[in-house]
Amino acid sequence: MRLAELSERSGVPTATIKYYLRERLLPPGERITATKAEYGEEHLRRLRLVRSLIQVGRMPVATAREVLAAADDESLGQNARMGAAVWALPHGPEPEEDDPHAARAREQVDTVLRRMDWSHGQELGDNAPAYRTLVAAIASLDRLGYPHETEHLLVHARLAGELAVADLDLVETYGTPEQIEAVVALTVLYEPVLLSLRRLAQTEESSRRFKK
Repeated sequence: MRLAELSERSGVPTATIKYYLRERLLPPGERITATKAEYGEEHLRRLRLVRSLIQVGRMPVATAREVLAAADDESLGQNARMGAAVWALPHGPEPEEDDPHAARAREQVDTVLRRMDWSHGQELGDNAPAYRTLVAAIASLDRLGYPHETEHLLVHARLAGELAVADLDLVETYGTPEQIEAVVALTVLYEPVLLSLRRLAQTEESSRRFKK
């Protein structure tokens, strides 16, 4: 398809597509003349991914480029490419160095991972952005005096484990070439879904317990 059709089918203005091409967020099309190129279904898929990162995920262009580069790194295996791409996504705050609250939180996170038998997470440890974000979050709970007992965290971890199975089942419905893009896009697009469902569930449970 030509650029105009790519724009029409994707809903992305031609000027924006040209910008994505210049910023290397979208691979170039196949040249048919010095000034014209043709684009395929892979460009439509990539445009959906770019839109999910930039428009929905509010990701800076430079960060989106890093995520896409990780997703496209064919020197890595399937699991490593998925992990690298998700790692490149923006994460929460980092734990503070030499913070006693962070030190206690790190021990608690390690306990949760061990009791969940998440061996891969244990191996990665502090190298994983999500691990560091979790440490920082629990450290904040500890610092401010809010409850964060390990048993309560394990409830969340078990639910997260069930969600991970459902997420990867969904990713596997895609063909192999699209799975890397799918895991990145769905991570970005489903996180607000998860947050919203949790808040709706809390509202529902509160109305049942407290009535008024």
